[in-house]
Amino acid sequence: MAIRRTRAYDAVIFDMDGVLVDSEPLHYETTVRVLADLGVPFTARENDEFVGCTDLAMFERLVARHRLSVSPEDLAARRVALMLERVAGGMPAMPGVPDVPHRLAADGYRLAIASSATPALIRAVVRALDVASLFTVLASSEEVPRGKPAPDVFVEAARRLSVAPARCVVVEDSRNGLLAAKAAGMACVAIPCATTRHHDFREADWRLQSLTELPSVL
Repeated sequence: MAIRRTRAYDAVIFDMDGVLVDSEPLHYETTVRVLADLGVPFTARENDEFVGCTDLAMFERLVARHRLSVSPEDLAARRVALMLERVAGGMPAMPGVPDVPHRLAADGYRLAIASSATPALIRAVVRALDVASLFTVLASSEEVPRGKPAPDVFVEAARRLSVAPARCVVVEDSRNGLLAAKAAGMACVAIPCATTRHHDFREADWRLQSLTELPSVL
């Protein structure tokens, strides 16, 4: 008689950019475009500090840093508009999408997205990837008081799922996201993308090469 393994988690909470969709390069590209209109250069090194942050938090710091006369809200809106244009043309899925989310949902895991992207962009991406029906919850850092690395968006996702934080495992590609997940009291699987391979993931419970490996650790 086969012995059934006790399940450690009831829910899997995914970051979106760099985990489900290969969009980190597009985020950088669109930020460069927005700032170039103001005559402000934006380097890959500078971009690195903002991976996992909300657009508003990023532009608040950049407006102060470069003493810009435009509002952070306006810059954030410009960048989101550019991203929505790109999503409308199709988005490249990360390896394992949509197969892994389909498998986890079929295995009875409750699935959520907890992203620093705006709600409109999250909805557009899951539609483009044809995975909207798999996710019970779509949570944005814009809907909570603090963005990553604060735990708020993960705590909110767990609340909407009606699952205790300790029964949730987070899938992240950035250090800001990892810190947010651990601060929420959740286990974290780190799957770096090309943009974040150099990030420090020492606190992660697992570090994988690809989303395709995720079912084997749950």
